[in-house]
Amino acid sequence: MPNPRYAAYEPAAPYFDLVRGVLGSFVDGEHFFDTMADDVVYEVLYDVPGWPRVIQGRTGLMAAFRGYVDNIALRSADRLIVHKTDDGHVVVLEYEIHGTILATGVTYNNRFCSILRIENRKIAHWRDYMDSLAAWNALTTQPR
Repeated sequence: MPNPRYAAYEPAAPYFDLVRGVLGSFVDGEHFFDTMADDVVYEVLYDVPGWPRVIQGRTGLMAAFRGYVDNIALRSADRLIVHKTDDGHVVVLEYEIHGTILATGVTYNNRFCSILRIENRKIAHWRDYMDSLAAWNALTTQPR
């Protein structure tokens, strides 16, 4: 049974499930947020209005994702490529997400590359790269 604490984040479930599934036995925690260290640093190397470049801590990450799921609903996450290095302490994920911008109904597709550092069976640092133009186009396109 899903944890009711995370019910509001259901629109991002395909992404959360993809990440949690690939990390398997490298991290502890049932849900995506449970795999994060309390003091995780989640760094994004792109500019999207309303999304911070650096998010400090699990609580901050949950707050940021609350804004995300209020605006985007994902249908799927796929095309996963995983690179495990350093005995699983560093994991590089390449993947795509597919969804809808809720305010306009515009389709949203994007590609990501995320570099994760794992310490004490939790994600301590997350560095994210994405196709900024795909995000910009989806967020600024008017409904058809």
